[in-house]
Amino acid sequence: MKIVSGLVGLVLGALLGLGSALAAAGIVGPGVSLGGKIDVQHWTSDWTIGSSAANPWTRARVARHGLLALTRAEAVYFTRNTDDAGDRLTETCDYRVRGGDLPAQWWSVTLYNGESYLPDNTDNALSYDLTDAAATVEPAAWSFVVSPVSSASGEGWVSSRGAGNFDLTLRLYKPQDDLIADPERVLQAPSIEKLGCGAAN
Repeated sequence: MKIVSGLVGLVLGALLGLGSALAAAGIVGPGVSLGGKIDVQHWTSDWTIGSSAANPWTRARVARHGLLALTRAEAVYFTRNTDDAGDRLTETCDYRVRGGDLPAQWWSVTLYNGESYLPDNTDNALSYDLTDAAATVEPAAWSFVVSPVSSASGEGWVSSRGAGNFDLTLRLYKPQDDLIADPERVLQAPSIEKLGCGAAN
């Protein structure tokens, strides 16, 4: 009887451990946020990524999703998967992302599909960055459209074609010290406005 109980405990322990590791790595379920959770206007980050404080589950998630995971002094990452109304970002809708000055030497916003990979399309328009913003009339008040087709207005464009449900990742390179110390106060995160959905938009 003791042997059976021991075997049951061993199997249950192994299943729970495997399940938690797969969830933390984002392989099953929505993923697990562990450690230094930061939320700035629904752009989220984990302040343990890229640090020695990262536990094995956080490191598994970073490895699974292919984050470069530089130290916070070099880069910080924020991800968002909903618009300003709280709806899931999806390629069947068009969005306008607006932002202003960001507390870093350089920044980019990149689109990833629901599996945290770049969408499989040939539009060569999966990211918008400080270089794009600097080329506009008002670089301190930049915006771009996220849509499966290019905007006829000539506004900056990030392609969501083939992305399904997707996320946007904001990378801030060489962030200012005050951002690292108090991100929820310092970062004025970009807004994501839904413009319309379906064939009629």
